[in-house]
Amino acid sequence: RDRSVSRGLGDVYKRQDMKLLKSFIVAMLLLLVNTSVSAQCTFRNTAFKSGEFLTYNLYYNWKFVWVKAGTASMSVVQTTHKGKPAYRGSLVTRGNKRVDDFFVLRDTLLCYTGTDMAPMYFRKGAREGKRYTVDEVFYNYAGGNCNVNLHYKNKHGEHRWKKHSYDDCVFDMMNIFLRARSFDPANWKKGHSVKFPICDGGGRTPAQLKYGGKVTVKADNGIKYRCLRLEYQEYEDEKWKKIVDFYITDDENHIPVRLDMFLKFGSAKAFLVNAKGTRNPITSIVK
Repeated sequence: RDRSVSRGLGDVYKRQDMKLLKSFIVAMLLLLVNTSVSAQCTFRNTAFKSGEFLTYNLYYNWKFVWVKAGTASMSVVQTTHKGKPAYRGSLVTRGNKRVDDFFVLRDTLLCYTGTDMAPMYFRKGAREGKRYTVDEVFYNYAGGNCNVNLHYKNKHGEHRWKKHSYDDCVFDMMNIFLRARSFDPANWKKGHSVKFPICDGGGRTPAQLKYGGKVTVKADNGIKYRCLRLEYQEYEDEKWKKIVDFYITDDENHIPVRLDMFLKFGSAKAFLVNAKGTRNPITSIVK
């Protein structure tokens, strides 16, 4: 009887051990799934540090004439977002009174990206002429997917919300730009492209950064820089549409020296005036 009791208890313990083993295996599989997408959304940061502040002069093409339209600034600071360490990146454009009489230009782009470079949040508030719109993207990586909550406010003040879950990583214009500053273009040839899905309040769109080679660009501080040209393009109506041309320094900082922005109502350019708080020595200055 004692032996039968012992065998019975042994069978119970074995079943419990098997259950524990199965639970452990399931937990490990869930952990692997939950980190798979999040891991592919991460990246190294070699280009910037907290406290970087870049200023620009802004020019607008008005009736085929380029006029000084205002200023722009780009900054990165380390902070927290929903309790997690993050970088806050912003690009702000402000038109001056002279141009406001003809065309109002007020764009503010804001993003939060983890210190591991995984996107966390994006917002674009754009006032171009009499049109004001807002795009927002909220990210989370629950369940092993890249989950986005998209918000769009149109020029009539109407709000639209959409939720999507993807098994790959998606980005927005600001987060992909911060990420791209740490790309290593040493072996790139002219025409090389990096493709990725982009999100805004309207949904998901194929996008790419296309390498346009090396050029020398004179900034508004009078300094000439050896630059890499990157074209940011989105795929619309079965063709690639150019959104912004970035001219970034050919050094480890990859500082934007010039930006050509193609707006719905014309085009604008921004030229670097000053760069403070850069992470690495600026070695791209052309003497």
